[in-house]
Amino acid sequence: MTAPAPGQQQVIETDIPARLDRLPWSRFHTLVVIALGITWILDGLEVTLAGSVSGALKESPRLRFTNTEIGMAGAAYIAGAVVGALFFGWLTDRLGRKKLFTITVLVYLTATAATAFSWNAASFMIFRFFTGMGIGGEYTAINSTIQELVPARVRGWTDLVINGSFWIGAALGAIGAIILLDAGLIDPEIGWRLAFFIGAILGLVILILRLWIPESPRWLMSHGQPDKAAAIVAGIEAQSGVTYSPDENLQRIRLRPRTATPLGEVFNSLFVVHRQRALVGLALMVAQAFFYNAIFFTYALILTDFYQVPSGMIGWFILPFAAGNFLGPLLIGRLFDTLGRRPMIAATYALSGLLLAGTGWLFAKELVTATQLTLCWSVVFFFASAAASSAYLTVSETFPLEMRALAIAVFYAIGTGAGGIAGPWLFGILIDTGSRMSVFAGYLLGAALMLGAAIIAALYAVKAERRSLEAVTRPLNAVD
Repeated sequence: MTAPAPGQQQVIETDIPARLDRLPWSRFHTLVVIALGITWILDGLEVTLAGSVSGALKESPRLRFTNTEIGMAGAAYIAGAVVGALFFGWLTDRLGRKKLFTITVLVYLTATAATAFSWNAASFMIFRFFTGMGIGGEYTAINSTIQELVPARVRGWTDLVINGSFWIGAALGAIGAIILLDAGLIDPEIGWRLAFFIGAILGLVILILRLWIPESPRWLMSHGQPDKAAAIVAGIEAQSGVTYSPDENLQRIRLRPRTATPLGEVFNSLFVVHRQRALVGLALMVAQAFFYNAIFFTYALILTDFYQVPSGMIGWFILPFAAGNFLGPLLIGRLFDTLGRRPMIAATYALSGLLLAGTGWLFAKELVTATQLTLCWSVVFFFASAAASSAYLTVSETFPLEMRALAIAVFYAIGTGAGGIAGPWLFGILIDTGSRMSVFAGYLLGAALMLGAAIIAALYAVKAERRSLEAVTRPLNAVD
């Protein structure tokens, strides 16, 4: 560490990033994946429950939701996630990754439990908004932490699998809905309320799992706490069976720590210095948000309105859908680290768009049954899940350390606000028309967005595979 010049903060010279990136995969990394990945399981659970109980909400003697109100409830959840991502993302960069873990999960579990006591459409939407806030805040804190703790050579695959674990939650939600909406077992009016307590219980489990997760050493280092950062890294090395020596010739970086980064500097970096990266991130996030939220939030309505599937049976159709979504990142995720980010992002987005258009055409022409449509969606989302996960990977690894969480929040907010709020609302209206061709038009819009994002990724996506975060993007407080 060098002495500070008069009137300046100290400059820290450290090899902590290199020490983290050279580590072998260990029990520590596995536990990080489990404890942090459960966030996406929660989101999958929430989204699936909301979709699976839509029929019960329409039939509820107390609520009597319309299709439009079902779409609005989905939009309220997404709107809350946008607000939560921005607010908690800003706090994550200022206060640290670890502190926000507890806050965001407490917001989530309180709101999802409150949803069970909804007495009308307005109260249901308010509670869904706050549930979304908790999940949105989780996105920013968790994605930034994963990026900063996982070795560079497996960062892509790990991030994709963790994001893909959303669909484990979707499967759990589907199974829960099958049981809780079975009128022979539980009164449906009570069943849908009990469904939301599943998320609250999982939230309590998360609080326990995360007690041992350390603060990000990279965040501590950039905020002037090198001794704490070094102690945490030493502990991880000990768990990984690695012995560190200061004499090792590891890549070093020099930083001038500061407690906070001015918002003006953040947005200058986002939209001026890294304008091209911002274009890529925006395109990927908008396309996948519209694609996913429009289709998945309203899938139960498609089944009930066009195929007369009983609401209590919706969960059975979600299970193969969820399997395709999880297997995609799991099986092809490694290619993002080997073949590279640019070709894989472009390929998965393009395939998703083309397969969506084809499936939509089969639906419009009444050429598929409900079961066949579900199998088609399973194939579509095998690729779309990897594509959507790569959007989060892209925005979380291609911007500077000091603003990583807020960068994730900004692109999540813009992309999800444009695609995720408009999508469920638009499809709710299209389904209400009773016209398959109207719904097909919505599918074509989603396909066009995915194909456009594929072209942008093929031309401009950052080649970040197997490179340290500091090599992909120079920290704002780095000094020569």
